Amino acid sequence: MELNGGQALIKSLEMEGVEVMFGLPGGAILPVYDPIIDSPIRHILVRHEQGAGHMAEGYAQATGRPGVAMVTSGPAATNIVTPLCDAYMDSVPIVVITGQVGTAAIGTDAFQECDTTGITMPVTKHNWLVTEAQDIPRVVREAFHVATTGRPGPVLIDVPKDITDPKNPRSAMEWYWPESVDLPGYKPTVRGHPRMIREAARLICQAERPIIYAGGGILKANATASLVELAELTGIHVVTTLMGRGGFPDGNPLCLGMPGMHGNYTAVTSMQRSDLLVTLGARFDDRVTGKVSAFAPDAKVIHVDIDPAELGKVRRPDVPIVGDVRLVIEELVKAVRELGGRGAQADRAAWDAQLADWQRRHPLVDEQPDDGSVLKPQFVIETLRDATPDDTIVVSGVGQHQMWASQYWRFDNPRTWINSGGLGTMGFGVPAAVGAKVGRPDRMVWAIDGDGCFQMTAQELVTAASERIPIKVAILNNAYLGMVRQWQELFYEERYSEVYLSPDLPNYAMWAEAMGCEGFRVDTADDVLPTIEKANSIDDRPVVIDFRVDYKEKVYPMVPAGGSNDDIILDPSMGQGGH
Repeated sequence: MELNGGQALIKSLEMEGVEVMFGLPGGAILPVYDPIIDSPIRHILVRHEQGAGHMAEGYAQATGRPGVAMVTSGPAATNIVTPLCDAYMDSVPIVVITGQVGTAAIGTDAFQECDTTGITMPVTKHNWLVTEAQDIPRVVREAFHVATTGRPGPVLIDVPKDITDPKNPRSAMEWYWPESVDLPGYKPTVRGHPRMIREAARLICQAERPIIYAGGGILKANATASLVELAELTGIHVVTTLMGRGGFPDGNPLCLGMPGMHGNYTAVTSMQRSDLLVTLGARFDDRVTGKVSAFAPDAKVIHVDIDPAELGKVRRPDVPIVGDVRLVIEELVKAVRELGGRGAQADRAAWDAQLADWQRRHPLVDEQPDDGSVLKPQFVIETLRDATPDDTIVVSGVGQHQMWASQYWRFDNPRTWINSGGLGTMGFGVPAAVGAKVGRPDRMVWAIDGDGCFQMTAQELVTAASERIPIKVAILNNAYLGMVRQWQELFYEERYSEVYLSPDLPNYAMWAEAMGCEGFRVDTADDVLPTIEKANSIDDRPVVIDFRVDYKEKVYPMVPAGGSNDDIILDPSMGQGGH
């Protein structure tokens, strides 16, 4: 069967099981857009190419399946670099297809030409410039394989216009579909080394102050059930990183919550005082370690990761294990059972008592004044949490609202927390929520956003309204770039340089209405719950609520940048004891 390159590309996506893609057409990709008319794949037309990339990320994080975005050449390709880098940092599987000028024009500075593969090489797992139409099915097959195996991540396929254009003889190809992938240099290790697993089990049984340090890899590997089994078998408490929230249920008594720069006191300090860190699918990010030389000074380290490059990158492990974290945990459980299981564990009564004492003495603080003088952002999040189903998907932007959401929401299900961790991309929330809702239309999806973040990508609510994607957005509007203001207040002698955003410009409720959404404004604590309930009852269009929250509120606890986790700053109302 003879097809042109554009038809072959769409048919290849169909063969990969793609049901939806996000994109925006332009000259160089037009021949690929034409066969979409005859395809069962749903295409969602975005208002900015960055939105297409973040939607693909939201879709991938919510479903576990690769997200797909397609845009044209030049500025469209550069606009999607941010989502590519975001997905690269957070190990999110997305496949991005970009148009390119015709092969004969490459390198001539043609209209809307850029070196897309060169620009994106540092922020993709791999990328391809396809120069023959006959290669399209093979490259698509390879791209999906690379994106979804080993450590997941973004890939990019750059497709010159002449090999997709039916008017050009170079686009003619004989259709085929490769049954297998032949990539000799790409063979991810998925099974952990048996000797290392036995050594890890031995260290676990001996440790008196162990902590399981669980990262986003738990979610990528669908390892939640295995992690719960390991924790309950050994009785070891678990911290879940920002990217790992929901990978271990918050409702489990062994869960200590989030460590890191804005983690809770017990999670942060338990790592500092531990004698063994069982590190599962986490990467010793600087936001977790603080000053590396002062991090968990007495702890031995077991480090399990699918990516061998992560082992020893920041902290040298005593027991390094390369492999799929779910498969490794399953083998670790067997090894611990062979050593005697729960009965073989060291006496940890004193450690468990210490953890319980820290939790009692240093809870998160969230006082909503009875007089209603100000609206506290934490109160808004807690009310939202309690008024929504347990399996609600929460998507956040980046900043104070992101930290409050991670702190105060209870995540008992995997893939219910979607945010930008590594790159910290402001504007991530709205488009990622759209992608998540497309992937999981059966779930309620709330985006918790800041006023600064919202203004960066709010136009994707036009996409949501026109495509009937009923996401809900809670803007914690404090009229500032809040996290930057917090740093300026604490570390720059309250010199507030360029962080003020007007509380009334724009009018968020009117802006939402103009984009085809329902818009509300909330100024008082009494109106929070009724407005949320009203928003929850609307399911035929997106909803935006502008919550006017206290601009003076800061995120605590906080570890100063570059400082040791022992320098953790608690909420001033609680005092500083307990170091």
